Amino acid sequence: MKVLLTGANGQVGRCTRDVYAGSGHELKALGRDALDISDAAAVAQTVKAFCPDVIINAAAYTAVDKAESEPELAYAINVAGPANLADAAAEVNALLIHISTDYVFDGAAHSPYSEGDETNPQGVYGQTKLDGEREVQRRCDRHIILRTAWVFSEYGNNFVKTMLRLGKERGELGVVADQIGCPTYAGDIAKACNVLAEQVKEGSFCGGIYHFAGDEAVSWHAFANEIFHEASNSGLLSTTPIVNAITTADYPTPAARPAYSVMTGEKLMKDFAIPACDWKSALLTVLPKIS
Repeated sequence: MKVLLTGANGQVGRCTRDVYAGSGHELKALGRDALDISDAAAVAQTVKAFCPDVIINAAAYTAVDKAESEPELAYAINVAGPANLADAAAEVNALLIHISTDYVFDGAAHSPYSEGDETNPQGVYGQTKLDGEREVQRRCDRHIILRTAWVFSEYGNNFVKTMLRLGKERGELGVVADQIGCPTYAGDIAKACNVLAEQVKEGSFCGGIYHFAGDEAVSWHAFANEIFHEASNSGLLSTTPIVNAITTADYPTPAARPAYSVMTGEKLMKDFAIPACDWKSALLTVLPKIS
């Protein structure tokens, strides 16, 4: 199987490279320096030359707050980019797996979001990701859109890394307790993409939108406490910081965050037998790698 990966240097991209290392599949992994997905001609040329069976689009503009002041750049990467990849995938009859986000929802729900629930993004980032989904749906019949949330890993910048750093610097800190979501390990996202690619390659194509996220919903505050608890138990922190619960209003940001962005993964389990991410187990694996 020939797989073209975009966004190869991000969290999901790096983990995808790890998953495919030694797999026997041919992976062409491209970061933004090698392929700017907002460049339609470059995308078309690259895809035509490699002629992949599967394209995994892990490239995205993910600076949620900066997107409010850089909407054109967010649009180029999150909307025009997926549109270009979808056109190119359709030309060579490749499956396009496109990574999306919980930010397409407004966070006003009180029960987990399913794939068919109404979208209502509250900021530039979420709106561009939703518009990107729509471009993929419109331009490429053979697509899977995989929405995920609260991504962490041993790579890049993420909440787990930030908490570990702060835990070593401070004895006490405040973390938002009124936003609820599901932490998700980028390595498990990468594995899910591989399972999707292999099953579709074997002929069991179920396209459309799917949710893949952590199996247990928590607040950022509770997530931080879990990180510090496990880091202390494993000797990565000499003392466990005190974590004070604060509200979203106490920590204002340029972009609004969904207060509740829990997503159900029942559809993915039903169609592809891919369970939700066991994020607590993944955390135990990740922590020693980033200490």
